[in-house]
Amino acid sequence: MSDVRAHDPRPVVSPAPPAEDRRSVDWRDTPGRTDPMVARLSTVIGGPVGRHAVLGRTRFLTPLRVMLLLAVVFLAFGWFGKAACIQQGPVGADGALGLDWGNNRQYVAMCYSDIVPLYGAERLSEGAFPYRTSWEEPGADGAMQTRYMEYPVLAGLYQYGSMRIAKAWDATPWLPDALQVAIYFCVVALGLALAWLATVWATAMSAGRRIWDAALVAASPLVVVHAFTNFDALATACAAGGLLAWARRKPLLAGVLLGLGAAVKLYPLLLLGPLLVLCLRTGRLGVFARTAAAGAATWLVVNLPIMLLYPRGWAEFFRLNSERGADPDSIYNVLRSFLGRPDWPVPTLNVVSLVLFAAACAGIGVVALTAPRRPRLAQLCFLVIVAFLLTNKVWSPQYSLWLVPLAVLAIPHRRVLLAWMTIDALVWVPRMYYYLGPDQKGLPEQWFTATVFLRDVAVVALCAVVLRQIYRPVEDPVRYGFVDDPVGGILDQAPDSPPRWLPDRLRPAHRRGSREESSERMMSHARPPS
Repeated sequence: MSDVRAHDPRPVVSPAPPAEDRRSVDWRDTPGRTDPMVARLSTVIGGPVGRHAVLGRTRFLTPLRVMLLLAVVFLAFGWFGKAACIQQGPVGADGALGLDWGNNRQYVAMCYSDIVPLYGAERLSEGAFPYRTSWEEPGADGAMQTRYMEYPVLAGLYQYGSMRIAKAWDATPWLPDALQVAIYFCVVALGLALAWLATVWATAMSAGRRIWDAALVAASPLVVVHAFTNFDALATACAAGGLLAWARRKPLLAGVLLGLGAAVKLYPLLLLGPLLVLCLRTGRLGVFARTAAAGAATWLVVNLPIMLLYPRGWAEFFRLNSERGADPDSIYNVLRSFLGRPDWPVPTLNVVSLVLFAAACAGIGVVALTAPRRPRLAQLCFLVIVAFLLTNKVWSPQYSLWLVPLAVLAIPHRRVLLAWMTIDALVWVPRMYYYLGPDQKGLPEQWFTATVFLRDVAVVALCAVVLRQIYRPVEDPVRYGFVDDPVGGILDQAPDSPPRWLPDRLRPAHRRGSREESSERMMSHARPPS
């Protein structure tokens, strides 16, 4: 063969011109080489990529498409995990078909989802418009109270739109027949799946050279358990999209997406806090003001019609959250369980949770302003959301989905992240069997609260990793060579330039005293020449 090739007169021509950007192995993150866990997993498909392989030239199975396919697989696992709760049986009067939730099947099969019972509880089964329709039910004190849709406006309208589609399906004779609530669940689940795929896409695009980190968003154990537990995937899509827009230097679009997310769940609004302190440190408060104004305007545009037409229905979300007690997954319930104390009074609990969260945010702000090098945006966003969940009186299990994309962008350690996600997902098992009750051979309360405590410890450990890498940025694998902050947008590579009015103790060490020096320079320029 070598003789034939040596005498072949035809010239050797490249099938396509070389790419202008020829960075490959030295720049791109290759988990098969740098992560022992991924290296072992890669043996299933032939092992880590070769040392002389040219990366980033695949036209079809790109990393993003592989991750989206992986997300579809895990979302399918999540749907099958909830499917037992939409099965029907002859459970009604005279053998009428209905949901087969007999013998506490929703807990024994661990398939419970808020989406199914809310179809009837929120009067969606009657075709009612949220926030306008009310009903009477006993409150915590046993007295009857008037109730409305309990979700923020965009989440409520999403439920209403899904209900209209389910009813239209049910009314069409040539479509497959099923219970309306089962159709409704599938419609909602389809939209939530698309929202989670958008979350995966936005996180992968925000990850920069470490695009494969987003595979943990696609294949997280929390996706299997909680993707269809509630409507939180809508909020994660808006939050991840807002961070991507900021990373691409589109502050107005970032504000719009965060405002939409706040109209689904309030937590995307908290991401403005890290943006504020980082813009303060770099002297970019004008850009932050535009983002915050766009977010507030978007939230107001979505909420204002419902606020004006149905003020009592619109305020139900805020009323309910101010009057509810400690959630079973909250740290306050864990303390009550182990210390044997009575339930916290709701007014006291509201004040304590607010003060603790404000103190945590103040601490994070001090870290962001005084760290020797400006922290990455994703690091601060993760710390703020963790502080909110730990100090809040409600940590519904699906809230952990909020942390998944932020943790992947903030903490570049796959084994650590996978360990936390697995612990958090497994909390669902004792929770379901605790809800089963002692009469049905359920678990004692402290079995459940002990696993919640382990989950909280794991999350705090993640925060410790983040803080260590903030103060030791040389140990942060995300910061590599010319890469500073992939999600930073206008903050990426920005020098510290805090305003003059900021006290010295809130400035980075290398900027302390700059305020006085700047004042002296201004005064020297103002003096007349001698």
